[in-house]
Amino acid sequence: MAQKISVSPLTRIEGHLKIDVEIEEGQIVDAHCAGEMFRGWEIILKGRHPLDAQQITQRICGVCPTAHGHASNRCLDDALGINPPDNGRLLRNLILGANNVQSHILHFYHLAALDFVDITAILQYQGNSPQLNKVKSWAQAEVNSGRSNMISPFMPRYKGAYIQDVELNIAAIAHYLEALEMRRKAQQALVIFGGKMPHTMSTVPGGVTEKPTADKIIAYLSYIKELQAFVNNKYLPDVIAVAQAFPEYFGIGKGCGNFLSYGVFEENNEGTELFLNRGAVIGGAFEEFDKMKISEDVNYSMFKSESGLHPWDGNTEPDPEKEDAYSFVKAPRYNDAVVEVGPLARTVVSYMSGKNDAVKNIVDSTCASVGIGIPDLFSVLGRHAARALECKLVADRCAEWAMEVKLGQPVCTPFTIPSESKGVGFCEAPRGSVSHWIKIEDSAIGNYQVVAPTTWNCSPRDDQDRLGAVEQALVGTPVADVENPIEPARVVRSFDP
Repeated sequence: MAQKISVSPLTRIEGHLKIDVEIEEGQIVDAHCAGEMFRGWEIILKGRHPLDAQQITQRICGVCPTAHGHASNRCLDDALGINPPDNGRLLRNLILGANNVQSHILHFYHLAALDFVDITAILQYQGNSPQLNKVKSWAQAEVNSGRSNMISPFMPRYKGAYIQDVELNIAAIAHYLEALEMRRKAQQALVIFGGKMPHTMSTVPGGVTEKPTADKIIAYLSYIKELQAFVNNKYLPDVIAVAQAFPEYFGIGKGCGNFLSYGVFEENNEGTELFLNRGAVIGGAFEEFDKMKISEDVNYSMFKSESGLHPWDGNTEPDPEKEDAYSFVKAPRYNDAVVEVGPLARTVVSYMSGKNDAVKNIVDSTCASVGIGIPDLFSVLGRHAARALECKLVADRCAEWAMEVKLGQPVCTPFTIPSESKGVGFCEAPRGSVSHWIKIEDSAIGNYQVVAPTTWNCSPRDDQDRLGAVEQALVGTPVADVENPIEPARVVRSFDP
């Protein structure tokens, strides 16, 4: 008989998420992923001035407001019939790129790595080294703070298998502390052109309001150089070290096997050429993206709207008492397929597109060095590896984009607000595909819909009772101790919900 356990709330994520699983013979056989908070941003936006959207929608997420702002601006670009000039596009990329690097570092070191490293082994270790002394000094300061006799955020925690190599633990936690500083530097790079973080002020429809100077470009490049060194010398080696310590996680958390990416980082002003490619991989085959193939089922979602609607026709009226519904997350589908979004999806789509040598070369070389094949990437460790490789690619490209900015050239395209129009804006947040959809009526927002990354990954069952991407990834996961379900937590956090 199946044993049911609940992980609620799932911690170290942005938001409110509940995971219910059923376990038979030490393995998950069924899963429910539930978003427990109604957000209602679409209702807040209705009737407001269209230019309010890019500021309000940044408040959807404190971790990825930059991506929501970018998607909203591209949505307005589309509705207004404009594109940014070269400098506007490049500065948007520099702002979004810095946030991408920061978020990937945040996810690995401060959200996910705590599922693998063991600080208790370090505190009992009698060795002596600068890294060890730094970690012990920080840990002692935490204990002396009086807030708790536990070292937050490493404790409390589930019991389970953690890294056994003490030297690796020391390095990982030392890099955890260094990553705090690296995240700050990435945010400082962002605000050079973005104004502040979170919730940037300078990005607007048509481009940006911030004019570049030589001093600002030099300052940005200085931060990026430090971030490149950290990614190359600490982040990538640490991901490989975790992979070597937990090779079984290349076989855990596969998921649906279908992938979607809107593509990200415009390489031309029209947005038709992208640094990371747009498309879908369904059943192992690449296909070009079609925005009209997106729909949202709500049979198990706590909403009153009709099921299967396209986002332009979407409705976000809550129904918390709806029978059989278990989540305030809709179930988006692409061409009637369950898909995964995020760094792994972007990597797979770019790789399979046949148009991205940079992604193909770094994936092939990394797989060869670690001794794995492409199918092994469809896993918990594959998601961590894809995120780290993307972090390197983006940091390196940011350094190049900064050098392409031309001083004294326009940063924004003028525009007027039409009486009637509609538009869509696509972006890739660090954790996956985000789209904003607007209908302008009487020069105001008539309808505004957001399909966020976690809506794709953490969707409930759809109208055909097919499990969402995270739910499918959980099925088959081994659980050694039902009282300490570390394994399903690792699977879900690999998606960075």
